[in-house]
Amino acid sequence: MSEENKDLIRRLVMGWQHEHRPEVAEALISDDFVDRSARSGEQGTKQDGITFLKYMWTALPDFSVDIKQMIGEGDLVATLKTFTGTHQGEFLGYPPTGRRVTLEVFDLVRVKDGQVTEHWAVLDMDGLKRQLSQGPAVG
Repeated sequence: MSEENKDLIRRLVMGWQHEHRPEVAEALISDDFVDRSARSGEQGTKQDGITFLKYMWTALPDFSVDIKQMIGEGDLVATLKTFTGTHQGEFLGYPPTGRRVTLEVFDLVRVKDGQVTEHWAVLDMDGLKRQLSQGPAVG
C-alpha cells in the first residue's frame, strides 16, 4: 500500500504542482479533503488548496517542485520538497521582484481509497519572505 500511495503523491506533485494542471488535483484529492495546515482565513478544503496553487502559478509562472525525500508507511506519505519559481506577480503582499525564489516544504498526507484525504505542512515562510523582501533583481 505504501508504494501505491507514494506513486499517487508523485502523480499529484508532477501534474498539479509541477505541470500546473488543476484537473489532477480534482481527480486525486477527495471531496472531503481537510488541510490541517490551512492558511488563516481558509477552511482547508480541496477548493482552498486548488485556489492557492492557482495563485502561486500567477505569482510564480514557472513554479516547479522537486521532491528531495519521500517516505510512505501505511496510509501516510511524508515528503520533503523544494518549490522554485521566478517572482513575477504579487505574492503574499509582495510586489514582483523578478527574483528566483525557493520554498522548502515538509508535508504529510493521508491517502484513502486512492485519494488524498488529509494534509499537514511545515513551510519555511520566513525564508521565502526574506527572498521576497529583497527588492527587484539586479541586472
